[in-house]
Amino acid sequence: MTALDTDKETDTMNWIRVPSARRRRDALVLLAAAATLLLSGCKGGDLVSYELPAKSARYTFETETNGVKTVWRYNSAKATEDDTSTLSPCIGELVGSDQAACRPEPLIFLRYDLGLALDNTVGAGKAHEVTVVGYYQERLSGLPKVTSLKAETSFDGGTTWRPAPSRATGKNTFTTTIRNPRRDQAPEGVGLRISATDSQGNTVTQTIPQAYTLR
Repeated sequence: MTALDTDKETDTMNWIRVPSARRRRDALVLLAAAATLLLSGCKGGDLVSYELPAKSARYTFETETNGVKTVWRYNSAKATEDDTSTLSPCIGELVGSDQAACRPEPLIFLRYDLGLALDNTVGAGKAHEVTVVGYYQERLSGLPKVTSLKAETSFDGGTTWRPAPSRATGKNTFTTTIRNPRRDQAPEGVGLRISATDSQGNTVTQTIPQAYTLR
């Protein structure tokens, strides 16, 4: 799979592509993205890699699985040396077919604490707090900082969205307050759309049509 400027890609996170040594390759190793993989229905051991042209540019990468859609926009520069950990090796090191320099891309992943009850529901008709943490694949250097986060909610299955107030509560951590309607006003549950930006200008927007249901 090849990413080109302004192209949008959809990947089910279960395909491995070993690129040519003649082109720069950046490896996405998603083992560290347990929360995102769980939300999108991906298997924990799946790996994804892709090829990019050697020039520095801004790219868009999309995934959609089981209704959860994630769109990353990020800046990527040529890898001059490996920038990976032992937990996230270059795929060429695993299969022995490519020794080109590689590194994870600076994608912002999102981890949620939805504050669910034991039956995986939330009380209707009152304010409810959701905590969102931004994080990255394990890297050796150059970790950005998530600087802002915007939250939106939907009570009609994603047809309409309304803003929800958010505030920073720690490093890369934000809390958003959702005022839940009556249960009959959100029969399909509450949808959540999160947009985050980091200190390097990378962004992510993740849309979860049904984050939780009301009781």
